[in-house]
Amino acid sequence: MLINLVPEFLSVLQARDRTAAYRQYLDSHRAVLHAYWRNYVLDPDSPQASDIIARTVAADHGDLTALLEQVDLTRVLEDTLSRAQDLLQVDRTVDTYVMVGVGGANAGELVVGGRGVAFVCLEHFTGRANPETFGMGLAPRLIGLWLGHEIGHTVRYCAADSASELRHLIEAMGGYYDSWQAGSRIRLRELLVNEGLAVHAAQAIAPGHDPADYFGYPRRQYQRLREMEAFLRSAVHRDLDRAALGLRLRYLTGGMSPAARLVNGRVIPERSGYYLGYRMAEPLVQQVGIAKALRASLDAVVEADEIARGIRTA
Repeated sequence: MLINLVPEFLSVLQARDRTAAYRQYLDSHRAVLHAYWRNYVLDPDSPQASDIIARTVAADHGDLTALLEQVDLTRVLEDTLSRAQDLLQVDRTVDTYVMVGVGGANAGELVVGGRGVAFVCLEHFTGRANPETFGMGLAPRLIGLWLGHEIGHTVRYCAADSASELRHLIEAMGGYYDSWQAGSRIRLRELLVNEGLAVHAAQAIAPGHDPADYFGYPRRQYQRLREMEAFLRSAVHRDLDRAALGLRLRYLTGGMSPAARLVNGRVIPERSGYYLGYRMAEPLVQQVGIAKALRASLDAVVEADEIARGIRTA
């Protein structure tokens, strides 16, 4: 189901009291927008949220209105959803939100009340960086790529036949995805594979982009990660079966300091876990296809990877 919140956000910008209008907008879509804030920004009921809201509604969104005039977003989103439905064999409804965020993420995944949610925040896809909105300046042509990535996550989290550790955690939490709980309680190996599988899903759903784009890396960083793969594989090995929020931050989160990314005497590139997870999942994706791989147990992913690398025999 495609849900477009952009017109409501633009109405907020036309209100006499923008802050009050934004609060009303936030409450109107409380279940999803509060989950977005808590997973990707901070608690929307905290004192700090007021400053973020004030900055968001006061920012210049001219680049956003230009995007809406130039790009047929409905067609892009509907085409992506159709391809995802077929290629990933989606068996449960995914609520797909297109919205304007507060700079917290260009796209993301949630589970709310047992339903998978994939969202894209348009302020990041206007084609030019915007310091007032913290927009990343990503090209509009990448919207389908990132939406495909997030839909891949919802399949692993919610599909009836998914054997992922993340699905079990979400069920234990009453059908709610909490990225901080996942980072603290799920093994690093599953977190890496989860992102790697989502990259493979994006490649299937939105083919034809530069390889670096699927990871959100600059091209130079992508090449560096390819060159560092042997080192990264060795460095991460001792932590793969540990669960700790610090490990998630080190391998999967942008903006971490060099000290936080120091491993075995070397500073690893930001979000290097996306590349590692992609390579770890690749053999199984090649064997069974992306739809089955998204639902596979971590043991199945590990076995295929070890056989491919000659560590284990078939």
